[in-house]
Amino acid sequence: MKISQVTVRRRLFWAIVFVIAAFSTLIVRLGYVQLWKGAELSKLAEDSWRREVTFQAKRGEVTDRNGIRLAYNISSPTVWAVPAQIQNARETAHQLSSLLGMPETAVLRQITKGERIVDLKPGGRKISLDKTQKIRALGLPGIYIGEDNKRYYPFGSLAAHILGFTGGYNQGLTGLELRYDQRLSGLPGNVSYLAEAGGGQMPNSSDQFKAPRDGLTLELTLDEKVQSIVERELDHAMLQFQPKDVIAIAMNPKNGEILAMGSRPTFEPDKYREVSSEVYNRNLPIWMTYEPGSTFKIITLAAALQEGKVDLTHEHFYDPGYTKVGGARLRCWKSGGHGSQTFLEVVENSCNPGFVALGQRLGKEKLFSYINAFGFGQKTGIDLNGEENGIMFKPKQVGPVELATTAFGQGVSVTPIQQITAVAAAINGGKLFKPHVAKSWIQPDTGAVLEEAKPEFVRQVISPETSRQVRETLEKVVAQGTGRNAFLEGYRVGGKTGTAQKVIGGRYSPNEHIVSFIGFAPADDPQLIVYLAVDNPQGIQFGGVVAAPLVRNILADALPYLGVKPRTEQVQKEFRYGDTPIVTVPNLVGKTVSDLYEDLNMNFRLAASGSGETVVRQAPAAGARVERGSAIRIYLGADN
Repeated sequence: MKISQVTVRRRLFWAIVFVIAAFSTLIVRLGYVQLWKGAELSKLAEDSWRREVTFQAKRGEVTDRNGIRLAYNISSPTVWAVPAQIQNARETAHQLSSLLGMPETAVLRQITKGERIVDLKPGGRKISLDKTQKIRALGLPGIYIGEDNKRYYPFGSLAAHILGFTGGYNQGLTGLELRYDQRLSGLPGNVSYLAEAGGGQMPNSSDQFKAPRDGLTLELTLDEKVQSIVERELDHAMLQFQPKDVIAIAMNPKNGEILAMGSRPTFEPDKYREVSSEVYNRNLPIWMTYEPGSTFKIITLAAALQEGKVDLTHEHFYDPGYTKVGGARLRCWKSGGHGSQTFLEVVENSCNPGFVALGQRLGKEKLFSYINAFGFGQKTGIDLNGEENGIMFKPKQVGPVELATTAFGQGVSVTPIQQITAVAAAINGGKLFKPHVAKSWIQPDTGAVLEEAKPEFVRQVISPETSRQVRETLEKVVAQGTGRNAFLEGYRVGGKTGTAQKVIGGRYSPNEHIVSFIGFAPADDPQLIVYLAVDNPQGIQFGGVVAAPLVRNILADALPYLGVKPRTEQVQKEFRYGDTPIVTVPNLVGKTVSDLYEDLNMNFRLAASGSGETVVRQAPAAGARVERGSAIRIYLGADN
């Protein structure tokens, strides 16, 4: 059939229209892609081409309250490889192997991986500055040095359980390093480049650098000097008594700031792999629970005084050595008992039957309401991981025997941090504070304080007047009672001993005890409170013999350092058989060495330093009161 010219023209017309429409659509689409979506698509393309070498920010430092660095970073770069950019893999592996301390085959295997980027490990992680310079000097294509840091703890094991430690990628694993990991870590930076399909860097493209944002500096309430003093005594306890564990906490009782905290056994954060995980994972001062023994009597005393249930000086109690409650015979620690005594002497002597009587006067509702108010049976909320609750009797479990044993610290379970926090409230005017170790967050570049922890008041537990009575009573415990080994001439020390049988296999062990002492000073205005517990010391197992002298040593060194000056007014120590007499230090300044010994009279030991024949300075100063046999350090010089 013959097609007419009209039909041909019509078909041609529509074909042209179709072609024009198609090209118009294509042009519009192309314009849309190029002009409207061009920037977005270019960015997507670039993102798909871009490769990154990431490196960490500088981890924030941790300092004590005076700015002394307890944890900081030292430069320790990491070696990275981009396999697609390496031109001669075997030669590259050969040159790197000796510098990284890795077999050549291991390096070759890593740099030929089908991955965009790899870090050469283990030898390429956290390398020295010397190795960094040598690797850079090689100029190997595809090998990059990423800035990295290694965590450093300059004081070794000091405050190890509080600080914790970091892992291979500077991530916090335990302690404050873990709890505040996000703030300490900061934000990482990177070097990025554009890569071809094969992974090589695009010609005429340049690297881009994104600076990291360093972590914040964490300032603690800890004082490095007080921490060192406390840990020195922990070491002494381990050497002298070979116990299972030793625990100590030093706190400012007026605001809950922890000045020192430690335990034994311990570890060095840099070498945590060398010890059992039980050592570094358990921060004993907040984790360990045990029966507190007689240090818990402070709570019963405070409650009885607050409720007006006892007159310490005028009311008497007779102790035959035991008391019977609900068919149970509860013994006093002293065989034969203390006989007739005032209730002040009940406290001084740590008489169990006397405290049973106080508990009975209070009744279970009142006694346990004060126990709860002082914070037992619940976490204190200290800003450390791993805190335990302790164990208290439930109301329905408390019968006559449970009430009696609780009154003198048996049958209940507490943590060391609960114990010191509660006693701090008992002696600071009755105010319970939440303990804490983080003091402030500081911007590392400017030194500006971004956030500061304020004392967190929890509740008023007893009145200021009752708290004063508790302080005065506990001062007499140290001067005249079971705490006499904590007596410190020139400082009004108050405190309480504790000796608690350990429960082993569901029974009280006759041979294993946790002995403790909690002491504070000055007794009329407490500036420092220290709690120390020794788990199963070998030999004598009494808190007054084992723990009290250790706390005295801590107070003796820490109080002068903290600026607490000695005074002459204090309750005088009652000396008993076996006690070391207190003598007055003579004035040796200006005397010659040949004249000294007639002044010392066997009362002192002499430690001299310097050169010359004349004493120009001495410590302790003349007039100080010390135990007989103490050392006097003299400094010799020329006689002017």
